[in-house]
Formats: sequence, structure tokens, C-alpha cells
Amino acid sequence: MKIVVVGATSAIAQAAIRIWAGEGHTLIVFGRNNSELERIAADARVRGAVAVTVHAGEITSNAYIASAVDSLAVNGGVDQALIAHGSLTDAERAATEPDYLAREFTVNFTSACVWAQLLANAMAANEQPVTKTSRGDRSRTIAVISSVAGERGRYSNFAYGAAKAGLTAFCDGLRAKMLPRGVYIVTVKPGTVDTPMTAHMKRGALTASAESVARGIVGAMNNKTDIAYLPLIWWPIMSIVRAIPERIAKKLKW
Repeated sequence: MKIVVVGATSAIAQAAIRIWAGEGHTLIVFGRNNSELERIAADARVRGAVAVTVHAGEITSNAYIASAVDSLAVNGGVDQALIAHGSLTDAERAATEPDYLAREFTVNFTSACVWAQLLANAMAANEQPVTKTSRGDRSRTIAVISSVAGERGRYSNFAYGAAKAGLTAFCDGLRAKMLPRGVYIVTVKPGTVDTPMTAHMKRGALTASAESVARGIVGAMNNKTDIAYLPLIWWPIMSIVRAIPERIAKKLKW
């Protein structure tokens, strides 16, 4: 398969790339840091990737995204994609700096939506009827990393949560829209993951490794899971969180 990874320098994306490389797929990786992308590509080739192409640029720019997806379409399209870029918003800074808040929404919401929409359009361009057989195929799948933080607004970092809530809602709609055209959208909802982005946060019993989350993502994409809570324990936890009455939830500083 030919697999695109956006935000390939993230710890979760790198772990997924290692899995796909070991399976012998062709990888096309996007990110901002060219030298880091080249390092990741070299490692993937050693692990067995058929080919790895590196594209460094401003992956949150609409113009860049459109150009990148057009180039992918011209060069034969892709089978799967993982949209993994994001930023853990500084809540205090977001509360006082409007430009920073806007940029965080661009990174965590808008740009991910644009990537997902344009990739889905490109995958569906050569429209094929959806059959029982094609539903079992692993191809034409896009996974988007959202977060359990988007399940409801919270005192601690509602700006980040709002971006992820919007991303989740967008993926819900895109999944329904693209299903008749044989393109599958997987929404990934991890909890706290042990990565450099969360290095300043306290680790707990529910903190997952990037490797375990990546394995979950690959499995969810292969199985065309609609929503993947990673680890699965977050599904019952967030069911309870969503059920808390607003009059109580707004008093909880969590």
C-alpha cells in the first residue's frame, strides 16, 4: 500500500511508520523539519519500506495542503493516510493572546480538516461502487488523531478541547459523506500519551505509550473502525464524563 503520514515527526506517527515500514509499504511523509523527516525516512527504509518520500513544508497552510494533495493525485494517489500533527495548547497563553489562540485552532482543527477533506476527495476521485468485498479492503482509509479532550468542555484546557471537539464532529460528518464513495474515516481518540509533547505532564496509570497507540491506529485503519478510543478504557470513562450534569461539571476544576 501507499500510505501518507502528515505530521510524521510526532512520536505516534513515527511509531506507526515503523509498523508500516516493517510490513513493506510505500510511505510519503509530511512535516516541517526536513532533517528529522530524512532521519525517519532512513530508518523506515532500513526496516523494510519499499520507498519513502519526504516532503517538508508548512503543513498547516491551505495552499501547501492543496498543492501537496494535487501532487499525490497526479502521482497515482494513495491508499491510506494518517493525519497526526497537532499542538498541546498552553491554556494560559491562549486566554490572553488572541493570535496564539487562532494559530492553535489552525494547527489542531482547521488544517487537519483541510487535509482530511482534500485527501478524501482525492481518494474518491476514481469513484468505485461500495461492495461487500470492497468493505473488507484495507485501502482508501484516513485516520485523524483527535483526543478524548474533545468529549466536553473542561476547566483545565478548553481551547485545546474545543479544537479537538470540532475535529471529531468534522470527522463524523466526513465519514458519513464519504462512506457511499468507499472512503473510510477513522477518528482516533487517545488519552494522555507518553510523548515529548506531554513531557511536562504528570504520568498516570492511564498514560499510554506512543507504540501502543500506533498499534491501535493501524488496527483501527485496517478494520475501518469509526471511532477508536486508545486505550479502549477511555470509552467507558468518557461515557461517564459526558453524562455528568452541566451544573456539576462546571464546578469541577479538571
